[in-house]
Amino acid sequence: MKSLTSGLLVVAALLLIGGCRKSEMETKKPSDLEAKIKRFAAVEITADISKLSDGDRKALAKLFEATRIIDRLYTRQVWSGNEALRLKLEADTSPEGHLRLKYFNLNMSPWSGVDNNEAYISGVPNRPAVANYYPEDLTKEEFNAWVEKLPDAEKHKATGFFTTVRRDTDRKLKVVPYHEEYKDLLEPAAGLLREAAGLTTNAGLRSFLTKRADAFLSNDYYASDVAWMDLDSPIEPTIGPYEVYMDDMFNYKAAFESFITLRNDEETKKLATFSKHLQDIENNLPILPKYRNAKLGASAPIRVVDEVLVGGEARAGVQTAAFNLPNDERVTREKGSKRVMLRNVTEAKFQNALVPIANIAIDSAQRSMIAFGPFFTHILAHELMHGLGPHTLTINGSQTTVRQQMKELGSALEEAKADISGLFALQYLIDKGIVSKSTELPMYVTYLAGAFRSVRFGINEAHGKGMALQFNYLMDAGAFEYNATTGTFRVDLGKIKDATQRLTGDIMTIQAEGSYEKAKALLDKYVLMKPEMKAAIDRMIEIPTDIAPVFPLADQLK
Repeated sequence: MKSLTSGLLVVAALLLIGGCRKSEMETKKPSDLEAKIKRFAAVEITADISKLSDGDRKALAKLFEATRIIDRLYTRQVWSGNEALRLKLEADTSPEGHLRLKYFNLNMSPWSGVDNNEAYISGVPNRPAVANYYPEDLTKEEFNAWVEKLPDAEKHKATGFFTTVRRDTDRKLKVVPYHEEYKDLLEPAAGLLREAAGLTTNAGLRSFLTKRADAFLSNDYYASDVAWMDLDSPIEPTIGPYEVYMDDMFNYKAAFESFITLRNDEETKKLATFSKHLQDIENNLPILPKYRNAKLGASAPIRVVDEVLVGGEARAGVQTAAFNLPNDERVTREKGSKRVMLRNVTEAKFQNALVPIANIAIDSAQRSMIAFGPFFTHILAHELMHGLGPHTLTINGSQTTVRQQMKELGSALEEAKADISGLFALQYLIDKGIVSKSTELPMYVTYLAGAFRSVRFGINEAHGKGMALQFNYLMDAGAFEYNATTGTFRVDLGKIKDATQRLTGDIMTIQAEGSYEKAKALLDKYVLMKPEMKAAIDRMIEIPTDIAPVFPLADQLK
């Protein structure tokens, strides 16, 4: 049960949203909202289903239905007033109301992710750091004091991925597992997964869907995560609670999302060779040997897929081009992790955003180096590197994780680590002759153009914040050079290799030490918008910030 204070806040928010006059619901600047929407280029995202069996096509339709439930579940997780606001927006048939609903559906909230989570609808609060995972009046001090007194098993639940924290009738904090908190939505979602499992002709897919349905009702995701790691099916669904970005209080709680994809066999075969070299890369990371993993998780499958529908957090704001899951340290320690590359999404981003950005921001002498191959390969390396480096730690005799030690700083630092160490890893493979030397400079120049793409997401967002750290560090190191006359940037190949290695070592060492203080100092120093970058970004106003996917198959298979 929610606390009286939390409940009053929710009621107040609902009254404000549900009972306000039209003038109070109006967007601050309707014309500005139209401009915000135009920053997301509408792109059709689809794939060929002609080779799927009839049973798999029917299973796909069930997965689409389950994904729509994930949308509703995530909407609830964002903010206690989010569901009521969506209903209010859907009932508003005015032109302004249509715009508000359209932008809400892009963000899955009344806050604009690419505008540092600024509210674009009057009458809503600032985006809460607690999301809807904790009581709205909770402070870090109260939470930490409560957790400190809990037995180890309860402490693990309180700081775990799959629980909310609520107040009882006496206003004391308590843990509520997801399968209880979201029972009304998880039960029908589990039913749809079971129906899909009964329709598919693929044994691995049937096993995963059945186990994930069980997890929705038991809150134990281990068996289904293992089944997902082993999944090798024409249909590759990723559905459940995964990323912790929305928990700005501690980065503990996982948001629900869904990626429904089809395996791209040809591209998967091209990239599978990278997983063979992960242990070698780990053994040569620029950190002390004691911080390296002597034996990585046995499995590191790579899947290249084409997306056909997303839901939940995956739908909100900037679209994911690739991911590395699961995040549960127990699974990654024992089993490894899977890297999934969304090829059709990545190509849409490259064509609609990166190429136009390069034409503005990159020195004309290096502009021809921009290519989809290096862009796609670095995204792969980014996802591979999430699985390398420090994860499980021992601090003062107690076992913990990087995620728990870094708290709300963890996501930004981890994204920066994956980006910069991805360059380090590719350079290592180039030096070993595994990757062609001809890709070296194009890799760095395409990465430089990509820095502007990421920072445009906003430096309060984990990926944008992580990229700001990297960009400013590399600028200070002379790895990027700025031409004040043309307003463009170029890569100094001689300096970027060393700077990349040093920053990789700096970030991973902070993670290995579990030093929240050093992480904060690094982010405080480098996460800012330098005038040179701002001037370049200001000239990109007509370039889409990202894509707004349109999924025709979701309508065709209803």
